[in-house]
Amino acid sequence: MAGEQLKPVATGLLLLNFCMYIIVAAIGGWALNKAINHGFVIGPDLVLPAHFAPIYFPMGNAATGFFVVFALIASVVGGASAIAGFQHIRTWDADSLPSAASIAIVAWTLTLLAMGLACKEMEKHIRNARLKTMEAFLIILSATQLFYIFAIHGASTIRRRI
Repeated sequence: MAGEQLKPVATGLLLLNFCMYIIVAAIGGWALNKAINHGFVIGPDLVLPAHFAPIYFPMGNAATGFFVVFALIASVVGGASAIAGFQHIRTWDADSLPSAASIAIVAWTLTLLAMGLACKEMEKHIRNARLKTMEAFLIILSATQLFYIFAIHGASTIRRRI
């Protein structure tokens, strides 16, 4: 069957995406932990600074807080997408396709949002090596997640024609 030819492609992309989403979640978790540890305590006699931002990260620029938060959300949804994708690849039938495809599309759109914030962070220039790694992974994930969606949809389209 022609749809079976796309199964190894979808499997490879799914494994690649899953590993990359885990790495993005780990780096994002590190950044969030560092931001929490280096935040300041607001006591009864302490006033807020003039330009206080509730999403403040000491290791980047003004876009880092939003970038890390949305990257974490995208990586968690991407991990859920991988779990649904593993189930779909295991069964490889039309019954499991809608759930795998819908969560994959949601993960892709959130990844695109995080990638847009990564581009904004790159424009601001001040960032460390870990944030650069997370930016690169999200840019790559925005493409590989789209190719994964095409692979699972292409297989179902081929199957319907036959």
